[in-house]
Amino acid sequence: MKVVVVSGGVISGLGKGITTSSLGRLLKARGIAVTILKIDPYLNVDAGTMNPYQHGEVFVLDDGTEADLDLGNYERFLGQSLVGTHNLTTGKIYRAVIEKERRGDYLGNTVQIIPHVTGEIKRSIRDVAQASGAEVVLVEVGGTVGDIESMPFLEALRELSYELGEGHMAFVHTTLVPVVGPVGEAKTKPTQHSVRELRAIGIRPTMIVARGPAPLSPDIKAKISLFCDVPPEAVISVPDQPLIYEVPLVLEAQGVGTHLTRLLGLPEREPDYGRWKTFLETYRRGGPSIEVAVVGKYTELRDAYLSHTEAFHHCQGTLGCTIHLQWYDSEDLPRNPAALARLNRSDAMLVPGGFGSRGVDGKLLAIEIARTKNIPYLGVCYGFQMAAIEFARNVLKLPEANTTEVEPHTHDPVVCLLEEQKATDRMGGTMRLGAQRVALTPGSKVAGIYDRNEIWERHRHRYEINPSYIERFEAAGLKVTGRSVDDRVEVLELSEHPFFLGVQYHPEFLSRPEAAHPLYRAMVVAALERKEVASSVAAAPARA
Repeated sequence: MKVVVVSGGVISGLGKGITTSSLGRLLKARGIAVTILKIDPYLNVDAGTMNPYQHGEVFVLDDGTEADLDLGNYERFLGQSLVGTHNLTTGKIYRAVIEKERRGDYLGNTVQIIPHVTGEIKRSIRDVAQASGAEVVLVEVGGTVGDIESMPFLEALRELSYELGEGHMAFVHTTLVPVVGPVGEAKTKPTQHSVRELRAIGIRPTMIVARGPAPLSPDIKAKISLFCDVPPEAVISVPDQPLIYEVPLVLEAQGVGTHLTRLLGLPEREPDYGRWKTFLETYRRGGPSIEVAVVGKYTELRDAYLSHTEAFHHCQGTLGCTIHLQWYDSEDLPRNPAALARLNRSDAMLVPGGFGSRGVDGKLLAIEIARTKNIPYLGVCYGFQMAAIEFARNVLKLPEANTTEVEPHTHDPVVCLLEEQKATDRMGGTMRLGAQRVALTPGSKVAGIYDRNEIWERHRHRYEINPSYIERFEAAGLKVTGRSVDDRVEVLELSEHPFFLGVQYHPEFLSRPEAAHPLYRAMVVAALERKEVASSVAAAPARA
């Protein structure tokens, strides 16, 4: 087993996840089988109960695991699906240790951090390596070196390094090199202190990835090399990039792929970045521009909708257009005439998932605009449910139509709680989660977009469309064109609209740089066509 550990110092949010993903891409480009594991030192068992403002979006895996958003970056960079064992938390580790103690697995021994907790961490890493069959396992350690929460994990990795022996493990440390002062001087002291902290617990970094606003000069690289005891070629400068998918090539240009394969005794092969470079070249080239409105209640923190943002990046790199995302706070929208006026001029609209009553009125208002102004619309999860409610209120003339999530005693419960959820009294891991099969209506718009009549998509919801309203929806033009194997409504499309789709599932989780998701791609194409038609009409000479 070969292991690459990515740790962080100075501050969080430096891009350890992108660094880890990029290293995986470097190795995969050389034909080396890789997998990635994220360590989150918090006590939560998973990310499912976390507020997006604290931790960004919750990324859902095929097996239904609610994971850290970095798992999404891993899947996008590697182009492969992961499972729940690839996200390791303190909660998972301690729960496993306590369950073993209760069963008597430790044969009466006093249960301690060392060796029992660290042993469980090492076992988890080995299990992921064995199950995946990968040649290299990349392990990202969340937080920063020195955090009390991450100490057992770093100790376990130190022990694992000793057990695996020389040439089987590499430690990549990501640090901040800030630029301060009127002359813009790069400061290395934060990096020096961070590395000292890491070495104090018995780990010597084999590579340093220096993050900052600008490339490091040769003398700064030499200084870091001298004070941190790493070779000059192992001090890697990664300045801020306009697009995260540039980072693998930034690392490759500095010889990281070659250096890493030599460190681990892996075969040296010429990397193949053909499709990756094509995607980047198309993205940079741009083309006709559109403005896509994103209407949600967490818009102050864009990481809450990270996978949606990346899905649009994938469309830009596939279609050769320029996509501007305009963010609208759904709570603010009804009382902001200027924002409302701009929303009316949007080329396309997305209402993503969410929970609760806050911002519902703004979402309904936005959906009505998209429906009545023929603006291409995609509603995801809650956006799908809100589209059904807006249609019921304004087309079916049911003014009290609502979801029982917002109004439990509504006269017209167009959206209601899943039957199996009614007996659930726990929040974590109890929603309808993970990949589910969806049957699409042959000849429907959505079946044409996917070019198939059966798909698998990832889910995360507790509520569903009330089947007692389906007949009235369809009679008025809102068609059910996708159903689950147990006959739940999965897709709604408006027959008389150029592009108006709502889906109960989360397509954003399956979009990739080299394979933009069909729904996002189709919406962008519809927006480009609508804008082209509008431009040609405006340019046409007036008739006498």
